[in-house]
Amino acid sequence: MHPDDTRRIVLFDFDGTLTRRDSLFPFLRHTLGTPEFLRRLPSCLPALTGLALKRLSNQDAKEAVLTRMLGGETLAHLQAKGREFADRRLDRLVRPAGMRALQAHQAAGHDCVLVSASLDVWLQPWAERHGIKGVVSSRLAVDDAGRVTGRLDGTNCRGAAKPAAIAAWLATLDPETPVDLVAAYGDSAADQPMLDLARSGYRLRRGRFHRVHGPAGEGIPE
Repeated sequence: MHPDDTRRIVLFDFDGTLTRRDSLFPFLRHTLGTPEFLRRLPSCLPALTGLALKRLSNQDAKEAVLTRMLGGETLAHLQAKGREFADRRLDRLVRPAGMRALQAHQAAGHDCVLVSASLDVWLQPWAERHGIKGVVSSRLAVDDAGRVTGRLDGTNCRGAAKPAAIAAWLATLDPETPVDLVAAYGDSAADQPMLDLARSGYRLRRGRFHRVHGPAGEGIPE
């Protein structure tokens, strides 16, 4: 196969990397409306406190919040709300430095992929609108009636769970096409397992991305 056929892929964390803050609670507020969101929020405080005190894992705390906020909703309804959120609200949260890096890689012909603990119900439509080629993320579990339970379908796509999730996504690609993981971008130590997969890893520090390993990107500014 000609070397030009290689698929060059760049991995991006989402919350804190392409956005200035976490996107879960803004999505919940958009979906429920502010009065209902605020009514349910106190019931989430034990889980959030347990997470802050490291008595609960990220997945356990997240599932507790999702159960209290979204349990019983239909997946179809949340997908519709996720598209609304992606189209109307999510761009307000974007981080300019992250979007510049994303767009620079896209201009270089690289396939950009989101790898995030956030949920596909809003990441997928946002990715489609911004020309992103793939989404590797957490997903909501549903019961036999198509209603959300509050649990996740599989592992929360965060930290050490990201390499396995990325490997599973890569396994869905055409095996005849070579893949080069050109770069990966994150904003915290939890992203390091993902950064280690790529030839160049970049981490956000003081509002700018700094290369933490590997050669400089192909024409991508530091």
